[in-house]
Amino acid sequence: MDTITTTTLSAADHAQVMAEYSRAGEARARALGNRGPIRFGADGKLDPAILDAYWTNGFYVFEGTVDPEELAELRADVEDVLARAPAEPGSSVDRNGRPALGEGIIKPPYRLAKPLSDSLGGTTKNNGRHPVAMEQPTLGKDGPAWTVELLDGNLHLMDACLRLYGHPGLLAVAAAINGDDFVPYNEVTFVKEAGLGPSVAWHQDGTTHWDAADWDPGAHGFNFMTQLYPSTAGNCVWVLPGSHKLGKADIKKLAAESGSDRLDGAVPMLSGAGDTIITNRQLLHGSFANSSPDRRITLNAGFFPRRRVLGVTTRRLTGVVETYTEERIAERSRIIQLAIDARRQRFPHERAYDYRPLAGQEDQNRWTEAAREALLKNYNQRDMFI
Repeated sequence: MDTITTTTLSAADHAQVMAEYSRAGEARARALGNRGPIRFGADGKLDPAILDAYWTNGFYVFEGTVDPEELAELRADVEDVLARAPAEPGSSVDRNGRPALGEGIIKPPYRLAKPLSDSLGGTTKNNGRHPVAMEQPTLGKDGPAWTVELLDGNLHLMDACLRLYGHPGLLAVAAAINGDDFVPYNEVTFVKEAGLGPSVAWHQDGTTHWDAADWDPGAHGFNFMTQLYPSTAGNCVWVLPGSHKLGKADIKKLAAESGSDRLDGAVPMLSGAGDTIITNRQLLHGSFANSSPDRRITLNAGFFPRRRVLGVTTRRLTGVVETYTEERIAERSRIIQLAIDARRQRFPHERAYDYRPLAGQEDQNRWTEAAREALLKNYNQRDMFI
């Protein structure tokens, strides 16, 4: 632990502490006025009230983004992938002795962790952006040794996720926030199994533009977080509203002033199944160990303003240094057009989104089995990070 006072808690004790902390946080969250369906005006532009609430608070909860039919497809795909997870890190077989998913995939699709643990807080991992460790409750003796905490490469692993990525309402929101020429970041699934889910220590996502002369509250883009199950105070991501506007946060100081990992003034990002939360990547956020009885599965998809990526040289979380050229951006952005076509085939009644940077290139980016192998397989090797 770093600078904060902690005690050793059982999972049950931790759940009780979180319940007490959550009451005030839930009230603050409900009072923010930053939730409702995606709304567009007669001019086709996103409702200015939504934009105002997003830029004020750093996040907005879009209610009912995914209907029950699509939600069921997403859940089924996630379950299929989770069932094929390795039994433990480095294993080539799943819990039933079958070959684990991963053949031909360069980046392992699964990240496993010890239940209720914190593998990032207080370490130098992820460019040191998690400076304070979280409380790690003790698990009962009958608990599993490992739990899946992350799936990497959603769009390749799950066809339903690819179709969601082409959602016309969400892509229109991305354009309203980042401009019509927005570009992709990456897509992962956060898994917080009931009573098992590890924490993610407090952090801000961006690492590149904090000291830029033209820094602004949207400099590091945003994430969409689609919830497959209700996001509750016990299992959700917590944020410090408005912190995306204040520059680089002194997380150690905030934790010391709060006396624990439960930061003063934070709110839970509460949502229902099928809701999508848009979250500014500069917003200070984190999630506690999930000692609650409620499961959370979140589909993350991030986007950037093109001007914040083009020509930028940056060190990725893996330590690799890379410069993002026009060609590099265009190649990764093809996945957006591929997803738009995959969604068009599944939901032909919808009006497909028009992604301006690839206008006229629709025929080169049709969703087919050949495209699955040629364009989508290992697509996350071209992820971009700022």
